Amino acid sequence: MDTATQFTRNNTVRREQHGSPGTTRSDELSSVSPNLLEMRVPESNGHLPIQTSFESPERIMLAPELSAGSSQAPSNTSSQSTSNAELCDRNRWHNLADNVLQGRDVSREQALEILQSSDDELMDLISAAFRIRREHFGKTVQLYFLMNAKSGLCPEDCHYCSQSKISDAPIPKYSILSRDKLLDGARIAAERQSKTYCIVISGRAPNEREIKAIETIVPEIKQKYGLNICACLGLLNETQAMRLAAAGVDKVNHNLNTSREYYEEICTTHTFDDRVETLKNVRKAGLQLCSGGIIGMGESQRDIVEMAFSLRELNVESIPLNFLHAIDGTPMQQKEYLTPRDCLRALAMFRFVNPQSELRIAGGRERHLGSMQPLGLYVANSIFVGDYLTTQGQAPSEDYRMIQDMGFEITGQASLPGSCSTSCSENTGCSDNHGCASTGHPAAEQSCCSKSGCGQ
Repeated sequence: MDTATQFTRNNTVRREQHGSPGTTRSDELSSVSPNLLEMRVPESNGHLPIQTSFESPERIMLAPELSAGSSQAPSNTSSQSTSNAELCDRNRWHNLADNVLQGRDVSREQALEILQSSDDELMDLISAAFRIRREHFGKTVQLYFLMNAKSGLCPEDCHYCSQSKISDAPIPKYSILSRDKLLDGARIAAERQSKTYCIVISGRAPNEREIKAIETIVPEIKQKYGLNICACLGLLNETQAMRLAAAGVDKVNHNLNTSREYYEEICTTHTFDDRVETLKNVRKAGLQLCSGGIIGMGESQRDIVEMAFSLRELNVESIPLNFLHAIDGTPMQQKEYLTPRDCLRALAMFRFVNPQSELRIAGGRERHLGSMQPLGLYVANSIFVGDYLTTQGQAPSEDYRMIQDMGFEITGQASLPGSCSTSCSENTGCSDNHGCASTGHPAAEQSCCSKSGCGQ
């Protein structure tokens, strides 16, 4: 059998194995040009040229493997069995994606298998997860912007947090920011093409002064900049949640952080159930839920799976997934063991378990994914732009460039602000690794764009 005939047969078998009505893959191979299937082996090298102009990542990842220098099917039965086993492993993630796209839920055991999958399967796993992401979010990326509106001074003992009462981390400590500084943060968020402005305060729960500050500033921000508002204020009762809704807050962030079983290992001053109760109060007020967690705190893979399923049971609309940035001065300092592949598998598992939820790569993105950040966005559909609460992010211009290079688009934006971001970093003399404005701190009163006169 010549290579061209083998190529045609392989594609026929794959179409029969993977075609699934109602999914995005059912007719992909049938769209390949007939000319490609009719190619003959060049006499010079004995193998077919490989087409590389596919538009979607899974087409590239699923291209049949051609053996250079051989036009005959393998005659060795053992080799054939190995090849079939590898093909089965490669296909299982796409079969699972087919089920998800048809409305079937992933089981806990299947979710655990994703976390336990091998590095050799990683690209196939990402390819399958991308199909789910693309079905619900296309190639869009939603940007969030964090404002650390109150820093430190927290009576809780969360072991991972630099703002807790048991932390010795050298961080800024201040009470809730003034109206002008909160409004200025909203301006920076708008300039950085963020669709959602996150106002975060430290502490167990907001006091009356803090609730009133949010009630006062939110209508002004929405009227002036049209931003969505996500408030992260700690534990909330029903009345407080209702007040936030009446003020115009769109969603409330309150992370579960880990599984119910592991929670007492990371905090003793409040419980997992306290956090769930806050989310239920927020839902009763008619607000959207933003809740995720942190991976890399010593939890088991089953704990990660249980957290993902707890979020699914709560129908959380937005899931920020953090990867522990072990901060000196906290009980978890120097407790980093995640690899970029671990992080990608975790993102993929959350996408399979929560297919319609916005999935955000949150704190630790730059530190743990590094050069593999773009692969994360084939699974997730949201990131923070700028700094985090007490740690620095990468320059916004790098995020814009990454999104643009991937052929993705920022949600709600006609075009990327590449020229503004580039001119800011080049023309104002800012050379730090987190952009021109250290936006998580009260000292940041001007954005890069306002300094250089662009993007007003």
